[in-house]
Order: sequence, then structure tokens, then C-alpha cells
Amino acid sequence: MTGVTARRRGRPPRAESADTRDRILTAAREEFSERGYEKTSVRGIAKAAGVDPALVHHYFGTKEQVFEASIEVAFAPALNAPEAVADGPPDQVGERLARFIFGVWENPTTRKPLLAIVRSAVNNDTAAAVFRRLVASQLLRRIAAQLDLPDAELRAELAAAQLVGCAMLRYVIKVEPLASADLEQIIARVAPVVQGHLTGP
Repeated sequence: MTGVTARRRGRPPRAESADTRDRILTAAREEFSERGYEKTSVRGIAKAAGVDPALVHHYFGTKEQVFEASIEVAFAPALNAPEAVADGPPDQVGERLARFIFGVWENPTTRKPLLAIVRSAVNNDTAAAVFRRLVASQLLRRIAAQLDLPDAELRAELAAAQLVGCAMLRYVIKVEPLASADLEQIIARVAPVVQGHLTGP
């Protein structure tokens, strides 16, 4: 064929691949946020992203894998929490971690995807398993690695349970007076408990 360059079959160019992948992830986060895990479908994600469902499978595989990938991106700010543990005096680690985690929830940009993640995990076993796997491998084990103690993993899990429980009541269930309480007051009360879990006897 002269004068015309035929497009090769196979994988799309790298720049196009990155753009398509990002569009699918963005659409997936919106779909999971609005519909929850059970009511979201690969076909619906593909339609929202403006691509063929086969492309969603090509980049991510199953719906569970799309959910995990979208969680990882949305959950990324919270994955900096281990650095909050390490950076500063050991006797203030509880406050630093509490301040960091509540800061992620207070930020409207990160709160919406986190709400979608938590709601999906509460209502669906598959979503819960994905969330648990991500939290365990990417967050809790990294926090535990910063603690020079024999029961570090249990300590990290108890600290996370304290903070996640407070976040659930404040931002998801919106139980009063916790939901509208001053953030500094909450941190002042929660931080010593988190400190005890992480470094106490």
C-alpha cells in the first residue's frame, strides 16, 4: 500500500496505553464510588471510560483486579503513613500517625475515594478481601517494620483499628457528637491510645 502507513496490530503505543489505562482507572473509581462493588460491572466501567470492555480485561483482568488497582491509586496518600511513624521523636508517634490519617480523611480530594473503598469493603466479601490484602501488605507491615518490638504487627494492627474505627464513625456512619467534634480535640484524645498501642508496655 503506497502513501498510507497501515497501523500495526497488537498493543497500542505506550503513550496511548498510559492514557487509556488512566481513563479506565478514573472511571472505575467513579463507578465503585457511586454504585459500590456489587453493582459495578466491567461493562459499566468500560462505557464510562469510553473503551471496549475487552480493553478493561486487557489492562486489569477481572473486576476484582480493577477494584484493587483503583483502590491502590486512591489509597496512595494513606500509604505514606509509615513515614509518619519514623519521622520524629518516638514518644510523639501516636500523635503524628493520628494527625496524618485524619488529615487524609479531612481532605475532600482523598475522602471521596476512601469512602467508596470502605463502603464497598463493608458490603462485599470480595471487596473486603482486596482491601484487607492492601492494608496488610502495603500499610500495616510497613508500619510494623518501623517498630523495634517483637509484637510489632499486632501493635500496628491495633493502632490502625483505633484510627479506622474513629474514621468510620466520624466520616462514614457520621455518629454524633464525633462527626462534628473539633478535629484537634479528637486527635488529643485518640493520639495517646495509638501511642500506647505502638510503643507501650
